[in-house]
Amino acid sequence: MYLLGLSLTAVLPGERRVSARWGWAGETVSFFSIFGAMLPAMRSHSTVLTDDETLLLADAEFFRKKAAITTKIRVMLDATYGALQNELAGLSLVVPPGFDPRVHQLVKGEHLEDFPYQYLDCPKHFSGANTFTFRTLVWWGHHVACALLLEGSEIGQYKRQLLGRFHQLAGKDLELSLAPSLWEWKYGEGYTLPITHDRKAQIAAVLAERSFLKVIRCVPLADSRVREGQLAQLACETFRSLSPLVTP
Repeated sequence: MYLLGLSLTAVLPGERRVSARWGWAGETVSFFSIFGAMLPAMRSHSTVLTDDETLLLADAEFFRKKAAITTKIRVMLDATYGALQNELAGLSLVVPPGFDPRVHQLVKGEHLEDFPYQYLDCPKHFSGANTFTFRTLVWWGHHVACALLLEGSEIGQYKRQLLGRFHQLAGKDLELSLAPSLWEWKYGEGYTLPITHDRKAQIAAVLAERSFLKVIRCVPLADSRVREGQLAQLACETFRSLSPLVTP
C-alpha cells in the first residue's frame, strides 16, 4: 500500500512549513528525496528567471531599500510599544485569568501570503483557550492593521459590551472580522463588516454565531501617519477607540 503523509507546522497563519513521509507501507522516503528526484522535470520551466526577475535579483539598491524600510518599521513598532504601555498604565480592563499587560512580542517574517510583515503584539495574551491581544501589523504590499483579538472565558461580556456600547464604537473606522478564524488579515467586502451606526442589527447577527471577536482598523501604507512615522499614534488612537469593548 502506497502512503503519503504530510504534516503542516504553522509559523504564522498564512506561513507554513511542510514535512512529509512518502513510500510503501513500512517504508519511509523523505520529502526532500522526492523533491530532488522531481527537480530535473521542474527545471525546464519553474526555475527559469524572466528578464524582470533577473533585473530585480541583481538590483542591490532594492535590497538596501528593503533593509532600510525594515529598520524604520522596527523603530516605529518599538515606539508603539512604549506608547501602548503608557495607555495601559492604570487602565482597568476585562481580561482573562493570568493576563499581564507588560507581556508583548515583536515579530518579523517574509511569507504572510508571500509578503513580508512586521508586527507588535501589546498587550499579548494567548493562554489555552483565552486570547486578549492587540496587534499592530505592517503588511508589506497591503496595509497597516491594528486589531483586538478576543477569545475565551470573557467572550460573552465582550459581545454584550459591543452591542450595549455600540454607538461608542461605531463611526470610528473599526470593522468586525467575518473570517472563520482570528488569522485573516485582509479587509473589505467578504472579509470585514464596517461598524457604523446603521449596522447594529447586522453586527448582532454576526456576533450570535461567533465564539471569538476580532475588531480591526486598516489604513493604507501611503497614509500620512505611516509615511511620517506616526504608527504609535495610530495604534494608540485605535486602542482608545476599542476601549468601550474591554473596559468594565
